Amino acid sequence: MEWYWIAATLFGFLLLFLAIGIPVALSLGLAATSAIYIYIGPHMLIRMARVAFEVSNTHIFIVAPLFIFMAGIVSYSDIAEKSFLAATKWLSWMPAALPVSTIAAATVFSSISGSSPATAAAVGYAAVPEMLRHGYNKRLAVGVVAAGGTLGILIPPSVVMIIYGIITETSIGALFMAGIIPGILLSVMMMGYSIVLCSLDPNAPRMDHAVTWSERFVSLQGIWPIVILFVVVIGAIYVGIATPVEAAALGAVAAIILTFRRPKMGLRGVNRVLVKAAQTTSMVILLIIFGAFFGFAVSVLGIAHGMIQAIIDANIEPWMVLGSYLIILILLGCVIDPVSLLIITVPLAFPVLSELGFDPIWLGVLVTIAVEIGMITPPVGMNLFILKSVVPKEITSRDITLGALPFILALLSGLLIIVAFPPLATWLPTMMAQ
Repeated sequence: MEWYWIAATLFGFLLLFLAIGIPVALSLGLAATSAIYIYIGPHMLIRMARVAFEVSNTHIFIVAPLFIFMAGIVSYSDIAEKSFLAATKWLSWMPAALPVSTIAAATVFSSISGSSPATAAAVGYAAVPEMLRHGYNKRLAVGVVAAGGTLGILIPPSVVMIIYGIITETSIGALFMAGIIPGILLSVMMMGYSIVLCSLDPNAPRMDHAVTWSERFVSLQGIWPIVILFVVVIGAIYVGIATPVEAAALGAVAAIILTFRRPKMGLRGVNRVLVKAAQTTSMVILLIIFGAFFGFAVSVLGIAHGMIQAIIDANIEPWMVLGSYLIILILLGCVIDPVSLLIITVPLAFPVLSELGFDPIWLGVLVTIAVEIGMITPPVGMNLFILKSVVPKEITSRDITLGALPFILALLSGLLIIVAFPPLATWLPTMMAQ
């Protein structure tokens, strides 16, 4: 049977299981099992157990739980609030001071959180009420938080990049390095967009008091844990003294030490973080294992090979294939969360894009930005739902959605820039390898 009929069967099973309410992870496993049973036979199913063992037995598998735990620790503390306070002191001279400070705080906090929803929630809790108190438009206030929060899955350590690295067997350390410059670029672009919006609004407020240098330096005392954690994790990976697994363990221990005596933490806070991290880790691990089943099915059923051969025979330009995949990611991101989206699409698309000669590290950055856009795109933009739970009650879901939508333009522009200039993503990994 032709590969495209087999692919239609595989994805038909997946859509059927999703439609009847089966969780994404189990739907992936059931779809793969059903297709292999039909087209190859029951004797091949034992290989799937081996796939699960091989995936879960790799040392890289422990990276995700450790970074999830570290993100939970820092999100539960008051570090995000301290970051926002410091940003407001140092950026008070700029137009749109508070929106710019919000994005700056989200950028800094992203360097230790690894999670977009966690970044949006932690920064939004402090930033949105402050912007409303100073008279900023409520839609702008929630829009900058939602958009700034997306940096949490691009600036390392990124859980999304860890999952991409596990699926594609790409160096997680290199992916982390690749996300730094694009993350800063997107942050600057969102700041510029905020300034433009406030400049066009004659009613936009200005900071009503001067900030002394003494106040600025005092505000830095609250963010020194961020600097330490970033150096411990990313610095150790960059200079080569620790693998991503070791750096994740160091980061988790350092996060506990640095935040243990902060408000809301202590033994009770650590216990809550452990429970939440265990729940999140279980979900992620199941997705990775059943995603491996799905990827195995795509490979053994000849779907990936058939797609590659069809593209070669059709003489389709590689950039058109890449562009189509990114568009699909952005559209599907409207209804599927980023982790599930990666697990479903990467096993199918990555072999094709690799065969066409695209750098896997550069692809990792592009894929991350594409699913990042889905975090603020209705109807299932995760950051939009997270923000609704932390902002004042007078702000509606409609306000959050309309506030975030304009920033999609900034993210799309950043994506196009990274597509046009790959060295923005590949230069730091290359330097690290030398």
